[in-house]
Amino acid sequence: MTSLRNGRTGSTVAAKAGNGSVAKSERSVGELLGEMTTDLQKLFRQEVELAKTETKNEMRKAGKAAGFYGGAGFAGYMVLLLLSLTAVFALANVMNAAWAALIVTAVWAVIGAVLYALGRSRMRRVSPRPDRTIETLRDDARWARHPMTH
Repeated sequence: MTSLRNGRTGSTVAAKAGNGSVAKSERSVGELLGEMTTDLQKLFRQEVELAKTETKNEMRKAGKAAGFYGGAGFAGYMVLLLLSLTAVFALANVMNAAWAALIVTAVWAVIGAVLYALGRSRMRRVSPRPDRTIETLRDDARWARHPMTH
Protein backbone atom coordinates (compact mmCIF):
# COMPACT_ATOMS: atom_id res chain seq x y z
CA MET A 1 0.00 0.00 0.00
CA THR A 2 1.29 3.47 -0.81
CA SER A 3 0.46 6.97 0.38
CA LEU A 4 0.31 10.01 -1.84
CA ARG A 5 0.75 13.55 -0.64
CA ASN A 6 -1.83 16.03 -1.89
CA GLY A 7 0.05 19.28 -2.41
CA ARG A 8 -2.97 21.60 -2.22
CA THR A 9 -4.46 20.50 1.09
CA GLY A 10 -1.51 18.80 2.71
CA SER A 11 -3.59 15.71 3.51
CA THR A 12 -2.49 12.12 3.04
CA VAL A 13 -4.53 10.03 0.66
CA ALA A 14 -4.30 6.29 1.28
CA ALA A 15 -4.08 4.09 -1.74
CA LYS A 16 -6.44 1.15 -1.62
CA ALA A 17 -5.08 -2.34 -1.19
CA GLY A 18 -5.80 -4.99 -3.78
CA ASN A 19 -9.13 -5.87 -2.12
CA GLY A 20 -10.40 -2.27 -2.12
CA SER A 21 -10.22 -1.67 1.65
CA VAL A 22 -8.34 1.05 3.46
CA ALA A 23 -6.09 0.00 6.35
CA LYS A 24 -7.59 0.80 9.75
CA SER A 25 -4.66 2.99 10.76
CA GLU A 26 -5.18 5.11 7.65
CA ARG A 27 -8.91 5.84 7.90
CA SER A 28 -9.97 9.45 7.59
CA VAL A 29 -11.04 11.61 10.50
CA GLY A 30 -14.57 11.63 9.10
CA GLU A 31 -14.68 7.84 9.11
CA LEU A 32 -13.36 7.73 12.66
CA LEU A 33 -15.89 10.33 13.81
CA GLY A 34 -18.67 8.45 12.06
CA GLU A 35 -17.68 5.21 13.77
CA MET A 36 -17.43 6.97 17.13
CA THR A 37 -20.88 8.52 16.63
CA THR A 38 -22.34 5.12 15.76
CA ASP A 39 -20.72 3.57 18.83
CA LEU A 40 -21.99 6.36 21.08
CA GLN A 41 -25.52 5.97 19.68
CA LYS A 42 -25.38 2.24 20.32
CA LEU A 43 -24.05 2.81 23.83
CA PHE A 44 -26.80 5.35 24.55
CA ARG A 45 -29.49 2.92 23.34
CA GLN A 46 -28.05 0.19 25.55
CA GLU A 47 -28.01 2.52 28.56
CA VAL A 48 -31.65 3.48 27.95
CA GLU A 49 -32.58 -0.20 27.69
CA LEU A 50 -30.76 -0.95 30.95
CA ALA A 51 -32.56 1.93 32.67
CA LYS A 52 -35.92 0.60 31.44
CA THR A 53 -35.19 -2.89 32.72
CA GLU A 54 -33.95 -1.66 36.07
CA THR A 55 -36.94 0.66 36.52
CA LYS A 56 -39.36 -2.12 35.60
CA ASN A 57 -37.86 -4.37 38.27
CA GLU A 58 -38.16 -1.65 40.91
CA MET A 59 -41.77 -0.94 39.95
CA ARG A 60 -42.52 -4.64 40.36
CA LYS A 61 -41.19 -4.41 43.94
CA ALA A 62 -43.29 -1.29 44.53
CA GLY A 63 -46.39 -3.15 43.34
CA LYS A 64 -45.78 -5.94 45.83
CA ALA A 65 -45.28 -3.44 48.65
CA ALA A 66 -48.51 -1.69 47.63
CA GLY A 67 -50.24 -5.06 48.03
CA PHE A 68 -49.37 -4.96 51.73
CA TYR A 69 -50.96 -1.51 51.97
CA GLY A 70 -54.05 -3.01 50.37
CA GLY A 71 -53.99 -5.81 52.93
CA ALA A 72 -53.84 -3.24 55.71
CA GLY A 73 -56.85 -1.46 54.20
CA PHE A 74 -58.78 -4.70 53.97
CA ALA A 75 -58.00 -5.47 57.61
CA GLY A 76 -59.37 -2.05 58.53
CA TYR A 77 -62.53 -2.78 56.60
CA MET A 78 -62.93 -6.05 58.46
CA VAL A 79 -62.72 -4.13 61.76
CA LEU A 80 -65.95 -2.37 60.85
CA LEU A 81 -67.78 -5.31 59.38
CA LEU A 82 -67.78 -9.04 60.04
CA LEU A 83 -65.53 -10.28 62.81
CA SER A 84 -66.02 -7.21 64.93
CA LEU A 85 -69.72 -7.74 65.14
CA THR A 86 -69.34 -11.42 65.99
CA ALA A 87 -66.72 -10.76 68.68
CA VAL A 88 -68.72 -7.91 70.19
CA PHE A 89 -71.74 -10.17 70.60
CA ALA A 90 -69.58 -12.89 72.16
CA LEU A 91 -67.93 -10.52 74.64
CA ALA A 92 -71.21 -8.78 75.41
CA ASN A 93 -72.22 -11.95 77.26
CA VAL A 94 -69.57 -11.31 79.94
CA MET A 95 -69.25 -7.50 79.96
CA ASN A 96 -70.87 -4.29 78.83
CA ALA A 97 -71.41 -4.28 75.03
CA ALA A 98 -69.57 -0.95 74.63
CA TRP A 99 -66.43 -2.34 76.27
CA ALA A 100 -66.71 -5.48 74.14
CA ALA A 101 -66.86 -3.38 70.96
CA LEU A 102 -63.82 -1.32 72.03
CA ILE A 103 -61.70 -4.43 72.74
CA VAL A 104 -62.51 -6.03 69.37
CA THR A 105 -61.75 -2.79 67.54
CA ALA A 106 -58.36 -2.52 69.29
CA VAL A 107 -57.40 -6.06 68.20
CA TRP A 108 -58.13 -5.29 64.55
CA ALA A 109 -56.28 -1.98 64.84
CA VAL A 110 -53.14 -3.88 65.91
CA ILE A 111 -53.50 -6.27 62.95
CA GLY A 112 -53.87 -3.32 60.58
CA ALA A 113 -50.81 -1.60 62.09
CA VAL A 114 -48.67 -4.73 61.62
CA LEU A 115 -49.70 -5.05 57.95
CA TYR A 116 -49.02 -1.35 57.41
CA ALA A 117 -45.53 -1.69 58.96
CA LEU A 118 -44.76 -4.65 56.68
CA GLY A 119 -45.84 -2.70 53.61
CA ARG A 120 -43.85 0.36 54.64
CA SER A 121 -40.67 -1.65 55.27
CA ARG A 122 -40.93 -3.29 51.83
CA MET A 123 -41.62 0.07 50.18
CA ARG A 124 -38.46 1.52 51.74
CA ARG A 125 -36.42 -1.18 49.96
CA VAL A 126 -37.67 0.03 46.57
CA SER A 127 -35.21 2.25 44.74
CA PRO A 128 -36.66 4.18 41.78
CA ARG A 129 -33.14 5.27 40.82
CA PRO A 130 -31.40 3.00 38.25
CA ASP A 131 -28.10 2.61 40.16
CA ARG A 132 -26.40 0.22 37.72
CA THR A 133 -27.22 2.51 34.80
CA ILE A 134 -25.85 5.54 36.64
CA GLU A 135 -22.63 3.65 37.41
CA THR A 136 -22.14 2.54 33.81
CA LEU A 137 -22.80 6.09 32.59
CA ARG A 138 -20.10 7.33 34.98
CA ASP A 139 -17.73 4.68 33.63
CA ASP A 140 -18.58 5.72 30.07
CA ALA A 141 -17.94 9.37 30.89
CA ARG A 142 -14.57 8.49 32.46
CA TRP A 143 -13.67 6.47 29.38
CA ALA A 144 -14.74 9.29 27.04
CA ARG A 145 -12.48 11.73 28.91
CA HIS A 146 -9.50 9.35 28.95
CA PRO A 147 -10.04 6.56 26.38
CA MET A 148 -6.46 5.29 26.45
CA THR A 149 -6.24 4.76 30.24
CA HIS A 150 -9.13 2.29 30.49
